[in-house]
Amino acid sequence: MLDSLRLFFHPRVVTMLFLGFSAGVPILLIFSTLGLWLNEAGVAKSTITYFSWAALGYSFKFVWAPLVDRMPLPVLTHLLGRRRSWMLLSQLAIMAAILLMSSVDPKSSVDSLTIMAYGAVLLGFSSATQDIVIDAYRIESADKDMQSMLSATYIAGYRIGMLVAGAGGLFIASYLGSTKELYSYSAWSNTYVFMSAVMLIGIATTLIIGEPKSSKAQSEYSTLDYARFFLLFLSIVAAFILTFISTADLVKSSKEVLTETFSNKHLSGFIVGSLRMLIALVVAYGAAKLLVVLNIVNRSMVNSTYVDPVKDFFNRYGMSVALLLLAVIGLYRISDIVLGVVANIFYQDIGFTKVEIATISKTFGLFMTIAGGFLGGVMAIRFGVFKVLFLGAALSALTNLLFILLANVGHDITWLYITITMDNLSAGLAGAAFIAFLSSLTNIKFTAVQYAVFSSLMTLLPKIFGGYSGTMVEAFGYSEFFMITTLIGVPVLWLVYKVKPYIS
Repeated sequence: MLDSLRLFFHPRVVTMLFLGFSAGVPILLIFSTLGLWLNEAGVAKSTITYFSWAALGYSFKFVWAPLVDRMPLPVLTHLLGRRRSWMLLSQLAIMAAILLMSSVDPKSSVDSLTIMAYGAVLLGFSSATQDIVIDAYRIESADKDMQSMLSATYIAGYRIGMLVAGAGGLFIASYLGSTKELYSYSAWSNTYVFMSAVMLIGIATTLIIGEPKSSKAQSEYSTLDYARFFLLFLSIVAAFILTFISTADLVKSSKEVLTETFSNKHLSGFIVGSLRMLIALVVAYGAAKLLVVLNIVNRSMVNSTYVDPVKDFFNRYGMSVALLLLAVIGLYRISDIVLGVVANIFYQDIGFTKVEIATISKTFGLFMTIAGGFLGGVMAIRFGVFKVLFLGAALSALTNLLFILLANVGHDITWLYITITMDNLSAGLAGAAFIAFLSSLTNIKFTAVQYAVFSSLMTLLPKIFGGYSGTMVEAFGYSEFFMITTLIGVPVLWLVYKVKPYIS
């Protein structure tokens, strides 16, 4: 046990604390902190939770992960190396996106709200890019035996970053005078400016640390090949966005038809929205395929960056086992992510102030998550990843029932402490085991791409459903919504049990 605890002070483990912090700051500036800002500005709940889709960059980062993995950056790659150059670029982009969001008042006009959405999308994209690099850096910097410790420390740093962006953001906005009754744009704007400055910690870390030994620059392709590869990425993004925009009228008419058919506008909106996303993905794939067929993009480069990592995974596990593992990855976090989108709005709606939310949910909750993460890391080493993974899945679903009790009790500090304690302990424990599980599935030859695919899949379905969480709350109420988030976690237990033989 003491040997396990000593590993937490290993230099590589400590490094992950600061990189985790840098990764944790942006996420709540898209989710709960932004949600409270928009809620105070009088934006509808259904619109607020749609903003969580700005974080879908995390779920589609596998699309540009090969670009990050392979493409050298002018000057920066030579100075900093393969991983740190992209890390620095993404951190600078994160700062720019946060400053853009701070520059507009979402209450002033629809156009301002639109600019806010663009800023949130840019923040999601650049933050997801940072995650790609940090994940690759973590896996390449240490052996598999240390991955659970690296994961636990990364989660601790991540949660501290979330604390600064969550509780810190709420404290600052409150101190500067913004409340639900008396909204202040300048208070929230200055809060986001401060959060942009906080990212300097991540930049300093990037400049101080060294490149992992296994990370070597890819030089087998020419500058023209990289430029054509970048064109492939731009084409995928453009095809997706243009399809999404061009189907707006079709979506509107289809939603009206389905609403009349099902007599349920919420179900109709979900069906049409999901189909719209699917169509955009198919068109984006078709555009990429066309560029490859026409030899506009180097086919060998596409195969080595997109195709080979996927083939490697399926070859190692076989089709049936690989699909089972992907199902576990895609559904493991669905309960807590879907609930988390509306958590802060829920607390505020039942009477808790921003200071109470910041103190209990964010600050106290942080320490519970860190404790759960360290506990999960030690337990994974001592008892194996599977047992902790299964326990985390069970607790993540069951602790959602506490939110039903809290919804009925209302503004009760004691019950909030109980709910936050159990929910965050289980989240930290499950998170440490799950990251170690994903790392064990990754072939170090394809680190960035394979882990990006796994972590993208991990959040894709939960975030799509999470975007409708505000709609579900408006349709059913909080108690029924929390029961739904509990029940959707039950099938995950069966899936985790089925993959037991394949968890090392």
